[in-house]
Amino acid sequence: MNIHQVLQNGRFSCHSLLNTRLLLQHTLGVDHSYLIAHDDQELTPVQEQTVLAYLARAAQGEPIPYIIGRAPFYGMALHVSPAVLIPRPETEQLVETAVSLAKSHNYTDIVDVGTGSGCIPIALARELLPAKIEAADVSAEALIVARRNAAELAPGRITFYQGNLLDPISGPIDLITANLPYVTDHEWTMLDDGVKLYEPELALKGGSDGLDIIQELLNQATDKLTSDGAILLEIGWKQGSSAVNLAESLFPTAHIELKQDYAQQDRFVIIQLQN
Repeated sequence: MNIHQVLQNGRFSCHSLLNTRLLLQHTLGVDHSYLIAHDDQELTPVQEQTVLAYLARAAQGEPIPYIIGRAPFYGMALHVSPAVLIPRPETEQLVETAVSLAKSHNYTDIVDVGTGSGCIPIALARELLPAKIEAADVSAEALIVARRNAAELAPGRITFYQGNLLDPISGPIDLITANLPYVTDHEWTMLDDGVKLYEPELALKGGSDGLDIIQELLNQATDKLTSDGAILLEIGWKQGSSAVNLAESLFPTAHIELKQDYAQQDRFVIIQLQN
């Protein structure tokens, strides 16, 4: 079987051409342009066996990033495993917003909570070179992935802690970023099997209204932020008003902003304390 035949099989089977190409590139260790220029190249028996096994896993619904062990985020290629959530494009906008907040308010002590793969603090460390970056996650398995990514992409820049939310962080903190579990119990039953069967439930489920863990974080944050500190949350697109009401109840004197993502869906809440 040659490269062209593998791609054609992907085109006319249950696999998308894009997924077939990604799996073939990973198997051969080449880029897209190589596949185009060498489409008559024969695969070795081992390569053919490997790519067919990958395609079989994809046919069962396993996400491509878990199969190849990598996911793109903010111009980086991150290691991922089933212990961590696959980074989403929306979270890149969270990073952009955090960078803007940090620069405009001269924030130098930043903590990412529920860090997973480490995508957020690593991106922030690369954008905010003077800043002190810390990150926490309750999952030891997730922290293995995060530390591996940080060692490659932001060596020596991030301190990781295992623990529940802000428990292992002493403070004071200028900026807290958090993409915490926010899927409601009802939404969980409706999720695609590619998410529900493969991505970590711990990183997704947020209780009956999706805000259980976010509320716990906000309760912890009340006495750990600096006087002009901020919290930046990623939320579910249906949770805007509920999340804002929750934030206002716990931080009544703060400036609360609901920010939409590029799809014009409610996606982020900014809680900005006032001196």
